[in-house]
Amino acid sequence: MTLAGRRALITGGGSGVGATLARAFAAAGAEVAICGRRAAPLAGIAQAHPGISAHECDVTDEDAVARLFAAVGKVDIVIANAGQSTSAPLVRSTLADWNAMLAVNLTGVFLTFREGLRQFDGWGRLIAVSSTAGLRGYALAAPYAAAKHGVMGLVRSLALEVARRPVTVNALCPGFLDTEMTARSVAVIAGKTGRTEAEARAALMAMSPQNRLFRPDEVAAAALFLCSPGAEGVNGQGIAISGGET
Repeated sequence: MTLAGRRALITGGGSGVGATLARAFAAAGAEVAICGRRAAPLAGIAQAHPGISAHECDVTDEDAVARLFAAVGKVDIVIANAGQSTSAPLVRSTLADWNAMLAVNLTGVFLTFREGLRQFDGWGRLIAVSSTAGLRGYALAAPYAAAKHGVMGLVRSLALEVARRPVTVNALCPGFLDTEMTARSVAVIAGKTGRTEAEARAALMAMSPQNRLFRPDEVAAAALFLCSPGAEGVNGQGIAISGGET
């Protein structure tokens, strides 16, 4: 497939899944703008591909998101990928922890989607990179899971609003990914449980029926599918990339 003539904006594009998405969409011919809070990683991704531009933006800041879209110009594809996770029992979670998880994982998606939708004047694709935590519960991650469940409510509701337009809204819900974020989770689990990092990693892998972590390029392939001809009827869905985990 080709996305020549399309412009995509990807939040959280400086590392992990966001960087993989940026490269995949640029390889498909799209003009890609990535954003994040750290300039150096963004610049590294953009410098490696002429079709990618980098922009600093905190997606929890309403004015910053508006400035981002103004700077990038009209886009056709918006991928709300920026996210963060923490792990702790709920009784040890502070209000600040709760607010932080909602801000980046839910409010950031709301602000990104709203600004993207405001400037769509025809064909458009809104995609949230969520998690299997948005489809089920996980112990020790209640604020994160609550935020991701909120993303699914947003996606399903907005999909109904735009259903008569050439616009779709969907979420990709991967299981544990082979990324920097999971590496940090492994280190936290090992530190809190006394397991080795290898044992902690194996425990995360065992949560999938395929007994593995998932690759960022699998998420990118699903995102490209949602932007391809033939995907027009896929709207309001949380697409699990989890090897059959329910």
